[in-house]
Amino acid sequence: MGRIYVVGLGPGKEEYMTYVAAKALEESEVIIGYTVYIDLIKDRYPGKELLTTGMRQEKERCSLCLSNALEGKTVSLVCSGDSGVYGMASLMLEMAEGTEGVEIIVIPGITAALSGGAVLGAPLSHDFCVISLSDHLTPWELIEKRLRCAAEGDFAIAIYNPSSKLRKDYLKRACDILLEVIEKERVCGLVRNIGRDDESYNICTLDELKDMQVDMFTTVFIGNSATKVIDGRLVTPRGYLKND
Repeated sequence: MGRIYVVGLGPGKEEYMTYVAAKALEESEVIIGYTVYIDLIKDRYPGKELLTTGMRQEKERCSLCLSNALEGKTVSLVCSGDSGVYGMASLMLEMAEGTEGVEIIVIPGITAALSGGAVLGAPLSHDFCVISLSDHLTPWELIEKRLRCAAEGDFAIAIYNPSSKLRKDYLKRACDILLEVIEKERVCGLVRNIGRDDESYNICTLDELKDMQVDMFTTVFIGNSATKVIDGRLVTPRGYLKND
């Protein structure tokens, strides 16, 4: 029987990769992924067969995995962060539906909401949601609905894919929607290039965030009504101190 590991590599440097993820890659004969992610690990796994595809060729990657696994090989399909959070796990399971002779194992990783949150402090210590602003696969009308519901529910929010060359004003549009419900002084944060040498972060208000320039390598955090800045760190309390 062939085997496919769907592996989340974490946010950046290899020390953010989980032990189980590294073990899966060691066991694999073939490692398949988007070119950028394969470049991150190729020096660590020089004896493996490394196969790459370009951006937006997710189906092709999954097909490569299936064809190799059906030959009896052990394959890893890699993606950044967590394989089940805007990753490749769901597509791989969908495309492999009904395929006999292939075992699929999903390997978790550290997603940007968690790794970026740690850089800022503890912005997601209470109920939170994660929303992507990419409308490549999700209609913008649905993204707007989710933003409004998150604001009305007083969730802390982690925003993925806040901007791109074709979506330069999407973060501003999202902030305008949130400002319909949330006060402009709400504390927010953003982290760019999480887990990499040029990692940077900023803490600001929602009103200031609206006019900030970000890119696809940035994760944005919107606090809930209790979120505050403590010694330069963004903190959403759980409420323990209220019981003292």
